[in-house]
Order: sequence, then C-alpha cells, then structure tokens
Amino acid sequence: MHEPIRIVAAVIRDESGRILLVRKRDTVAFMQPGGKREPDEDDTAALGREILEELGCTVKPGSLRYLKTLTAPAANETGRVVEAALYHAEIESRPAISAEIAEMCWIDVAAPPDIILAPLTRDGVLPLLRGEDACV
Repeated sequence: MHEPIRIVAAVIRDESGRILLVRKRDTVAFMQPGGKREPDEDDTAALGREILEELGCTVKPGSLRYLKTLTAPAANETGRVVEAALYHAEIESRPAISAEIAEMCWIDVAAPPDIILAPLTRDGVLPLLRGEDACV
C-alpha cells in the first residue's frame, strides 16, 4: 500500500462567501488551491508558495487558520489517497490562473455547480464548510 500524498490546501472565500476552486492542466476535477510541501517546508510556507505559483497572489499575513486534516481518494493519481491539511486563507490581491492551473471558479458551498469536483472537495471540504460531518 502506498503512503498517502500529503498536501496543504486552502479555503479562500470571496466577499459573497463563495470558495475558490482550481483545475490543473490536463485534469478534469476542480479542487482547493494548494499542493505538496517542499523538503523542510512547513504548512504556512508551502501554502504561501503554492498560492503564489498557482494564483499569482500572496496570503495575507496572519490569515491562515487551520481547519482540519482530511483524507480522500486522490483526484489525479489512481489508487492513491491524499491527506490534506486544510486551512482558511485570505489573499491580498485578485487571483489569476498561472503555473499548472488551467481554470478557476468561485462556487457556492451550499449549491455547487454541475462540475467535476475532486473527492476531497466533494466529500470532505464542502460538507465541512456546510457544518455537516465530513465523510472522509
């Protein structure tokens, strides 16, 4: 059995309370911004780096708030599991897709659109943000 893919992921909300999701190039599922930690990188540094790389914006200093660690089937690696340290984050400028990101969208947590969501987002993050028990 493989070790889980350990990542950090961000819940970024707009003024209407919607959350930001991204879809990486050559993939189909939308998910939270974030990614794997570099060696010797803590969660704060990793999330700051990933958000800058993926969205071209910075995390507002002191805004990261740990929410929960969630586990789910990996969206892009068949047979693997992802373990995500999930944080609420505020960003300091308008996000724009860059690096490996092909698309981004803001979704209503209570009424997500008909798009393909990563298992972590669909079964863990959205229920958590709605105040339900996450299934993962």
